[in-house]
Amino acid sequence: MKKFFLSFFLLTVLFSCKSAKKHNEQITKLHSVAELHNDVDKLYQQLKRHHPKLYQYTSKAKLDFKFDSLKTSITTPIDSRAFYKKIAPVVVYVKQGHVSVSSASKWFTKKERKQLKKKKFEFYDLDFDYLEGKLWVKDYRGKDSTLVGNEIVSINEEPASKLVETYKTRLSSDGYNTTLHNRLVSKGFSVFYYRDKGYVDSLKVAFKSKDSLFTKMFKRIDKKEKKEKLADTTLAEKVKLKKLSKEEKKANKLAKRKRKKDNKKYGYLGKRNQYTRNFSFKGKDSAVAYMKLRSFTNGNYKKFYKASFSKIDSAKTKHFILDLRDNGGGRISEIDYLYSYLTDKDYQFITESEVTSRTPFLKSIMANTTPNSLKVASALLYPIVATHNLLKTRKRDGKLYYKFNQHTKIKPPNELNYKNRMYVLINGNSFSASSLLSTHLKANKRATFVGEETGGAYNGTVAGIYKIYELPTSKIKVRMGLMQIEAPQKQSPDGYGIKPDVEILPNLKDTQSNIDTELEWVLKDIYKQD
Repeated sequence: MKKFFLSFFLLTVLFSCKSAKKHNEQITKLHSVAELHNDVDKLYQQLKRHHPKLYQYTSKAKLDFKFDSLKTSITTPIDSRAFYKKIAPVVVYVKQGHVSVSSASKWFTKKERKQLKKKKFEFYDLDFDYLEGKLWVKDYRGKDSTLVGNEIVSINEEPASKLVETYKTRLSSDGYNTTLHNRLVSKGFSVFYYRDKGYVDSLKVAFKSKDSLFTKMFKRIDKKEKKEKLADTTLAEKVKLKKLSKEEKKANKLAKRKRKKDNKKYGYLGKRNQYTRNFSFKGKDSAVAYMKLRSFTNGNYKKFYKASFSKIDSAKTKHFILDLRDNGGGRISEIDYLYSYLTDKDYQFITESEVTSRTPFLKSIMANTTPNSLKVASALLYPIVATHNLLKTRKRDGKLYYKFNQHTKIKPPNELNYKNRMYVLINGNSFSASSLLSTHLKANKRATFVGEETGGAYNGTVAGIYKIYELPTSKIKVRMGLMQIEAPQKQSPDGYGIKPDVEILPNLKDTQSNIDTELEWVLKDIYKQD
């Protein structure tokens, strides 16, 4: 038996090494023109087959022309990364923010991955802002806090502003709005740089602080060593250690348990040492409540909202500020539940979702990027999943619609629903689920919106579930939503986000002075009324 497991382990390692080597050779070699043309055709075929709103913002004739022109522009063999740089700007013309293309990345063997886990890349500790045509350091989670507020002039001798403008051609918002571009490229600059350049061990970054220029080399460094174990301490040091009493041990245990519960409730983000959800009262009394939601993706949201709105109800709060800035979205179930606290009327959260297949969940699972083990499990469950999908899907006016019973039915508001004055802070990174929630609040004139137009569309977005398809030759992956998710309310013209009642655009002076311009305006407006 031991020999069997040893042989199996060795075969797994060998297969891992060979598959990584084969993949890396495939993405770095030059692909023929015919192979790349085939990849373009495959990508467009996948979009036409699975995307229910492919021609919502760009006509079929124009999109056909863009993909044909892409093929015409490929006249010589190129590798996968060069192909990504050509195909990504074309996919942007779909103008659907949930359709994205990722460059083919290097694979690592199990041994290499183990070594990489022991290191961290200092460059990834930088947070960015793109303001006034320049890239700035918004925050740095490393040791050198003096980098914050400096302009990034270049990265490995390439102008930073040029890199940003290039990356903006490879991403899309929903429809015609452009507020997402500067915001998303700031938030995800490291990701876009990785897609562009691939794996690197170091980067030379040039900074500008006032009138002086300086450079810093960012490297992959060893993570902090664990503290020395007690076993390594001397006997004398052990004696000096304070022994905890039973009461202290019990208190520590209870504190640890509470911290664990809070992490689930608020949605703890370990890498940034912050919570997804935050709630507090502003000022000396409880007249102004403030809720910051960074996403709708993790944690036990029901406990958080129940506790927060119970506090608001008990305090008889007069003003409520909901901060959805830089909230890229997440679970429909969470925003549906949250909205039940923000309305005092019966409501339907979303309509039936347009799809292109009677079995959308199976289309998602059976993608060519799905692990074979999951495909086998899905095959075993096929009768159940297929029956479920067929019962939920129906044809109307020549189109297929999938019904989420939980979210499409009319529901009453939560008994703790908030009825007083409300403000919503939004910006270009308010996307997907946060835009859907904002649509309800805007349509029902429930709140005063402050900030800039959302990156997500008022009239819905194609998301829900996704298919990730890998192109056969270049190994580039394209992600596409499979369901049109939208609120019952609509606006005209189509293709724009939720627009603020009070527009406040980001400016460099306030940002670098740590002044929250939008929040300050709201607080002043509240105090003016009181």
